[in-house]
Amino acid sequence: MPTRRRIDGWPALLVAAILCLTPACAIRKGAVHPELSAAGDRQDALALSDALETLIAVGQDTPADRQYAYDIVRVHEEDSAPSMFARAAVTGRLVQQKGLLAAHLVPEIERCARRSRDLDPEFRGGAATRLLGTLYVMAPAGMLQHGDSEGGLQLLEGLVQAHPSVPENHLRLAEAYIALGDPAPAGPHLCRCLADKAALRPDDQKLLEQLVDSAGLPPCVPTTGPPS
Repeated sequence: MPTRRRIDGWPALLVAAILCLTPACAIRKGAVHPELSAAGDRQDALALSDALETLIAVGQDTPADRQYAYDIVRVHEEDSAPSMFARAAVTGRLVQQKGLLAAHLVPEIERCARRSRDLDPEFRGGAATRLLGTLYVMAPAGMLQHGDSEGGLQLLEGLVQAHPSVPENHLRLAEAYIALGDPAPAGPHLCRCLADKAALRPDDQKLLEQLVDSAGLPPCVPTTGPPS
């Protein structure tokens, strides 16, 4: 396997940010979308995460939405695969929005994603594995307790092998290769995503376009099956 390095300045999905935890910093429910408030009222972490992801997918989420979702899931934690995945995903989205000053939240993402995966590795087709693999590739190793970029890459490669029909798996693996400075093996996965572009979320379609532009790879060759 070639030596890979993380590209400086690559937009990591999960990087650290500072988070105000005092009551005075709480986000009022009126500042967030009503579908988030409804899920929060039910204390349904997965529904809350899904509602937030729906807003993010179409670019309609706000900083208040991400803060509110995190404030709910960190208080109402349930030891189940769906709940732990939701907490990992919501925390990651807050960290993504806040920036580099909340390094203390990265271990929380790792802990929750690992716990979800331990409880049910096949929950939503390995959603926690995809999140954890992406985290390990993108986050600085010093912020992590149990993984690194090569380990994350192996998780994503295994997920593609286990679920080759899911375009998002190919997208995250291609993103990982490119982020680690090794774009050549990303080519077949980008091509697969381009062939199934309509199945991706709007924000992932934009990510796909960015990856294709940055990879500088030859045009895709038509294929009838997943990359090997």
